[in-house]
Amino acid sequence: MTNAHKDALFILVKALSKSEKRQFKLYVGRLGVNTDAKFLALFNLLDKIKRYDEKVILSSVSVKKAQLSNLKAHLYRQILVSLRLNPVNQNIRVQMREQLDFATILYQKGLYKQSLKILDKAKSVAIENEEKNIAYEIVELEKIIETQYITRSIPDRADELALQAKELSGQNVMTSKLSNLSLQLYGMMLKVGYVRSDDDLKGVKEYFTKHLPKYDLDTLGFREKLWLYKAYLWYSFLIQDFLSCYKYSSKWVDLFNENKEMIYLNPVFYLKGNHYLLESLFYVKYSSQFKVTLEELEVILKDSNFPKNDNITSLAFLYLNANKLNLHFLDGTFEKGLYLVKIVEYGINKHKDRIDAHHVMVLYYKIACLYFGIGDNKTCIVYLKKIIENKNLKMREDLMCFARVLSLVAHYEAGMDYHLEIQLKSTYKFLLKMNDMHEVQKEMIKFLRSLGGIYPNELRREFQKLHTELKKYEDHPYEKRSFLYLDIISWLESHLENKPVSQIIREKALLHTR
Repeated sequence: MTNAHKDALFILVKALSKSEKRQFKLYVGRLGVNTDAKFLALFNLLDKIKRYDEKVILSSVSVKKAQLSNLKAHLYRQILVSLRLNPVNQNIRVQMREQLDFATILYQKGLYKQSLKILDKAKSVAIENEEKNIAYEIVELEKIIETQYITRSIPDRADELALQAKELSGQNVMTSKLSNLSLQLYGMMLKVGYVRSDDDLKGVKEYFTKHLPKYDLDTLGFREKLWLYKAYLWYSFLIQDFLSCYKYSSKWVDLFNENKEMIYLNPVFYLKGNHYLLESLFYVKYSSQFKVTLEELEVILKDSNFPKNDNITSLAFLYLNANKLNLHFLDGTFEKGLYLVKIVEYGINKHKDRIDAHHVMVLYYKIACLYFGIGDNKTCIVYLKKIIENKNLKMREDLMCFARVLSLVAHYEAGMDYHLEIQLKSTYKFLLKMNDMHEVQKEMIKFLRSLGGIYPNELRREFQKLHTELKKYEDHPYEKRSFLYLDIISWLESHLENKPVSQIIREKALLHTR
């Protein structure tokens, strides 16, 4: 039996809405001969069953095992063709591709004049909407046709097309270099997280400087500026310069706000820009602006004119709820944030085929921190286990490391310290393996290891010693990242002042409110 989550056709069928399923059946039924087709029978079966089971399919659809692969491929293609014809999926990008296809067919029929007329209109739309890759393809086809369709204006036309091709090629090369740099920096962030040492910092700076192309901001178009701001944003995140993160995520969002039509053509990039702006505001503790930005994003997503599709729905769920959780961390209102747990759990299950494991684990870590903040350490441990026991998680090594450190603290707080020594050794080995053993982690493990030999009347003194030691690292360029994942200082202060950790964070939030 194939795992349902790994069968692409089954996932696609289950992702279709009722109207899309109805349209597919109408599309297939447009020719009477298709009504009894095996691929339609396979579609109906996959729509009905709850779990992908090859044995059930082979017995129900009357198909041999050797034929099943081809039948599934045919059905997959038919569904995609049907979806392409759906008006919901007809955006400008799809329409331009369609016009390019029509022009190619007309060219192959020898109808050069008609083909050129379509291409000229499509090219204008492409350039107007910053779709320069498609525009370049169109110019290249125009050049081919012009060599066969001779007109009196061919000398001027040749110069015009050559100049257009050169300009578009240069712009596309710039976009490609900037997008490559942005993608590589994003990959670094996902793999290891923030820089951990001078060597890391030097490596990231050298890579960024070497691969950042020379540019004149005034000559860059929308697309090039977007990738430029993305590259600077990821570089700033890696080196933990959160004010620069705020600067470049603001530029990213402002770029869309200055070019409103681009919001509807590139809604995913617009959502991501707002998410990273919120993340930056969270890290610089700019609470008032965070709330305004989050409210504005919610209003935009509710706007009936904002594009709607499955991908946008999944991203909206992810970004809105991650930042709503962050808002409660900013304000220290952990108890008030508990309503989000059921919403997040439901959303993870609903969008499981469209959200990657990395983002799911980030949500679990945030929920664990929520429960830690209200003192429900046992529930905190339950969510941390989802991260720690995930053997398939290959990304975000720093998240995996801090999940283990927080788990140690939660076990201690919950009084579940009977296996603490084993966990300490396991966490120590894991941190060494991940090359993530820094001073904050060392001090934490040393403190937790010593708890067994400390008398109750000495406990406050030990908390004070650890607090004094860790305060040294709060603004350290590499150690401060520890406090982004776990506010260990507030936890220590809650013990020293005999207050809940949520109250300590609320009091700090009031001092930092701006």
